[in-house]
Amino acid sequence: MLYCIIGTDQPDSLPLRRQARPDHLKRLETLRDQGRLILAGPNPANDSPDPGKAGFSGSLIVAEFDSLEAARAWADADPYVKAGVYAKVEVRPFLQVLP
Repeated sequence: MLYCIIGTDQPDSLPLRRQARPDHLKRLETLRDQGRLILAGPNPANDSPDPGKAGFSGSLIVAEFDSLEAARAWADADPYVKAGVYAKVEVRPFLQVLP
């Protein structure tokens, strides 16, 4: 089943995000290589593809996992969680309708 992982950044977390990003991306690339990643990306803190010093307000990942518990465990082990980038992480089942 698909699950969406919604991470909400701590205020002023851009330096932490930059530091943890390579390890975060490696985990996403593993999901992609396994054919389980539907989409992933950050939410800019302003209405721009390059938010500059404003940074990001969070991230969204949609991927396939065996269970809600497996999705939560994967999210809990994310480098952004370990680095303190996220203030909160939600994991929810997701049904893709389109495309």
